[in-house]
Amino acid sequence: MIRKIALRLAVAALLVLMALNAYLAIDRLSRIQKSAALTLDSSMIQADISGILQDLTDMETGQRGYLLTEDPAYLEPYAEGKSRIETHFASLRSGLANRTEHERSLESQLESLASSKQAEMERSASLRQQGYRHRAFKIVDTNEGRDYMDGARGLVSSLSSAESSSFTRFDKERTASLSKALSETIIANSCLLVLAACLFGFIRYHGSVLEKEAAESRQALAVRDSQLEKLTSALSNQARSKMAAIEENARLLLEEYGGFLPRHGHECAEQIKEEAAQMERLRQELLGRPGFNQTDQKAA
Repeated sequence: MIRKIALRLAVAALLVLMALNAYLAIDRLSRIQKSAALTLDSSMIQADISGILQDLTDMETGQRGYLLTEDPAYLEPYAEGKSRIETHFASLRSGLANRTEHERSLESQLESLASSKQAEMERSASLRQQGYRHRAFKIVDTNEGRDYMDGARGLVSSLSSAESSSFTRFDKERTASLSKALSETIIANSCLLVLAACLFGFIRYHGSVLEKEAAESRQALAVRDSQLEKLTSALSNQARSKMAAIEENARLLLEEYGGFLPRHGHECAEQIKEEAAQMERLRQELLGRPGFNQTDQKAA
């Protein structure tokens, strides 16, 4: 009884530990995925920041080329950079939605400077298209565009530095989550292995005990069968001798005193003889059935 209770408790403990290990595995995976997602978001933000600076540079290159040559082909990089920068700013605003207020403020300032730089480039390009080459270059000579670009580079550097710190933090968290997940997995699986080994050993022990008890039960049953056979043999022999005596007495009674017996007494003696014969036949039939050994049959 105690072994059965211990076995059930061990199985229940193993199932609980397996369920706990599965829950921890799912939780660890969730944390790792979250850290990986944050790291990926930080990388995308860095790409958007770099992309904005590259767009401004391409636009400025197209503007300067067009002002110098009046070749419309130089306006193509300007138009492409203008189209890309809007997409990059939209992506950057979305990426910084969960960041600090300082980073969102830097993004707002950068977007304002980019708009001012774009307005400056459009004014100079428009004047060059209208034939006012000197006035267009005069705008460039004021260094207004350079100041916008220097300010934009400074803001980009600040944003990039802040996001680098975030990326480093997220990467450390991801590494820590992986390390913790690995250690927890090793510990949990080790516990499962130890418990499973103990349970397997206990099952083998329980099985050997059951086999031993079964062998003892078979031995005790064999002893009882032997005793029962002996008792059956003794009773059978005794019953045979009694039935033979009854039958013989009835026969002698009929042979020697049959003429003196009344009709009813004669019938009773015949009936006793017949019943004794039937009892003997019944005894022999019983001895001939499975469960009675050859010794009993020979004795019969």
